[in-house]
Amino acid sequence: MSETRPAGTPPATAARRLHELDVLRGFAVCGIMVVNAWQHTRAHLPSPDRDAVDWGVENLLQGRFYPIFSFLFGLSFVLFLRSAAGRSRRPRAVLLRRLAVLACFGALHRLVNPDEVLLPYAAFGAAVLLPASFLPRAAVAVLGTAATAWAVNEGGGLILVPGLFLLGTALMRYAPPERLLPPAFAVSAVLAVALTVLWFRTAADPALFHRGTYPAAGLATAAACCTGLPLLLRTRARRPLLAALAPLGRMALTNYLLSTVAILAALPLLLAVPTRAGVLALSAAVLAAQIVLSRLWLRRFRYGPAEWLWRCLTWLERVPNRRVMSQTSTAPSA
Repeated sequence: MSETRPAGTPPATAARRLHELDVLRGFAVCGIMVVNAWQHTRAHLPSPDRDAVDWGVENLLQGRFYPIFSFLFGLSFVLFLRSAAGRSRRPRAVLLRRLAVLACFGALHRLVNPDEVLLPYAAFGAAVLLPASFLPRAAVAVLGTAATAWAVNEGGGLILVPGLFLLGTALMRYAPPERLLPPAFAVSAVLAVALTVLWFRTAADPALFHRGTYPAAGLATAAACCTGLPLLLRTRARRPLLAALAPLGRMALTNYLLSTVAILAALPLLLAVPTRAGVLALSAAVLAAQIVLSRLWLRRFRYGPAEWLWRCLTWLERVPNRRVMSQTSTAPSA
């Protein structure tokens, strides 16, 4: 999405926050690659035995990354609507067209990956986020909290997405001060550990089992990542994190679609490996290649291929993409 900043936000601060969003998005791309490769492999095994990788992905990774994407989608909704308001007298019509293009991407992607999320994201965006743009931010926050709590109680999954969309939108509209990051990280990290341990202890006990524990642990872990990574970016880890994750995040749509191609192409090899170690090896290789290719691409172009096409179809015009060779800075894209 096009970059923008709330009125009164210093340009340097706004740019740093957009870089942080790219890093978060890139981090989510990494986790989703591992989970998707594992899910595809497990789905095609006739009678799969469970190993340590299965246990780790199912209990520690699955359900931890798509909430980050969902939350960032709602946040980016506000950024795009603000930007579109500066270019069009009907910004919500432009937004609907953007969601329609995303739905087309999703419909095509669903031909090879029936469990993909782009089509549901587009549908939820039109059904939930567009009406929410007319509501006060307090109402959006209350509705988002209620919808998320209900979805957690029902066992999570795709029904979590609308509530997370609303929470991302509300957070962007409130723009809380950065001093809240450390306590928010501390609380969410403690909850993530406690709920994960609770899941381990109760999952096998019918008397104690509750289906909401698993998605609650996933949401707490996602919240810890969303607050912990920005804090980490204020340390010496900033440079390597930006170098590796920001390009992945700026080309998240392109990398998400290409990861499906890589997983399906490698599926015969993954099925031939008796353990799921091949999933980890494939994920590491694909992500390393995507980091390198994304960095090289963004040196010459402003947007990834899928992002550029999405932008052109949204605005119904050819959007300039090639960078001027003398331009050395790479502004992030929300």
